[in-house]
Order: sequence, then structure tokens, then C-alpha cells
Amino acid sequence: MGKLLVITDLHVQAQGETIIGIDPAARLRAALGHALATHPDTTNLILTGDLTHHGDPAEYAELKRILADYPVPTTYLVGNHDDRENFIAAFPDTPLANGFVQTSFDLDTHRVITLDSLDQSSTNPIPHSGFLCGTRLDWLDAQLDAAKGRDVLLFIHHPPVGIGFDAMDLIGLRNGDTLRAMIERHGNVKHLIAGHVHRTISGSIGTLSFSIFKSPCHQMPMIERSRDSSLSTNEPGAYGILFLRKGQVVVHSEDFEIAVDGSAAQHDPYSG
Repeated sequence: MGKLLVITDLHVQAQGETIIGIDPAARLRAALGHALATHPDTTNLILTGDLTHHGDPAEYAELKRILADYPVPTTYLVGNHDDRENFIAAFPDTPLANGFVQTSFDLDTHRVITLDSLDQSSTNPIPHSGFLCGTRLDWLDAQLDAAKGRDVLLFIHHPPVGIGFDAMDLIGLRNGDTLRAMIERHGNVKHLIAGHVHRTISGSIGTLSFSIFKSPCHQMPMIERSRDSSLSTNEPGAYGILFLRKGQVVVHSEDFEIAVDGSAAQHDPYSG
């Protein structure tokens, strides 16, 4: 059985800076430490965007320090809080596709494909929303075609579906319908993993199932009708775990700050 770790919306800042009183770098270190101790058999770590809070070089330098000795192969995505050029300058060995932070690789049972949904263009009509240009979509089309016979896990920062929060739906993936049509046409994407929302969410649209995880730092409150996407709350941070078998994806979310070590679990005499 394969196992992937997923951490999204890290929002790392320069040393000492906080978000609503939370140190995102400290929270990330705690998440990475807990994940490594609890899941030492993990084969890959995928960071699904908003790696930093402002996209500044100092923030990427801090992220690089945090991950310098992490013993798990790591794949990076960029989100709306990132800066593509600054990220590439800090992580020059990151695989690129036509200048975008996109890549694919094969595991025993699945192909992983990651997408760059960051829209840094001056014509972006909705700041912080995402978009996949023709170049990125053509690359994905070729990757999905080449993956025939393998189940695909697709990773993207901006969800290509409405998730029920007015504010976050406004700044989602603007051409999500185009992406979903391509996914439906190929038929081999078995699960999509996104970030951006800072909540644990799962669902399906058509034949596509998807999961979104909380941030290790600050979370989005459960306020559906607000148009303010900057609302944040200090709920426990989390990371995602994917258990992979041929033809199967099982998704877990771990609130690492309040998680109980298995050795400390108590027996319930009334359980079945």
C-alpha cells in the first residue's frame, strides 16, 4: 500500500511574523514532525500551494530552511499567495512544464499530476482567483493521455468546483468547468486534491471525487454567505494522508495538534 502526505496553505512568513497570532513556520514544523513520527512509511509529501503568505524571497528562504533535512521526497505547487519567479529562484531544482510549476510522476499504483493554477497576470479580473491557460491545459491533456492504464491523482491549489462558501467560490478556479470537462473526457482521474479553502471538505461533481484539507496554520470559519475571503480562525491545524491501493484511494485528515498517540488510546468496553 502506498501512502502520501498532503499539506496545503502553509503561509510561511519570515521568522517571528504571525497570522492572527499564529506562527505559521512553527505550525509547519509541528505538522512535519508529527507526520514523520506517525507515518514513517510515507513515500511522498505534496505541498499544494500558498507555500508562503506574501511570496517574498525571505519567506521562501524560511520554507527552504524548514524543509532542508526532511527525509521524504517533496513536490511543490504554487497558490495565489505565492510568487512563481521568487519560488523558482529559491527552489531551482523544482520540475517545470513550459515555465509553470507542474509535474507528473508514477507511484506503484497511481500517476500523480500536479497543476499550477496561479494567475499573476495583470488581466486577472478577480484577485486571488486561479486560472489554467491553454499552455497548462494542453500539457495536462498530454499527461492524462499518456497515463492511460493508470489511475491518476490530480493536485491543484484552486478548487475547480463550488464548495459552498460565497467568498471562496468567488476566488476559485475561474475555468473549472473546462478542467472538469477534460477530466471527464479522459476518465482516468480517480481523485482530485485541492487547497485554498482552509477547511476539511470532500465531495463529488459528476464522476469526479475531491478532497480539500485544512491548513496547518489558520482556518476558514464555517460562514457560508460572507463575501470576505480573509476571515480566519485559530482551529487546530491539520494535514492529509492518502492510502493508495490499485483501484482505491482512501483519504484521512489528521488534526495533528490534538491527535492522540495510538499507544495512549483507551479501550471502549461497549464498542462492537
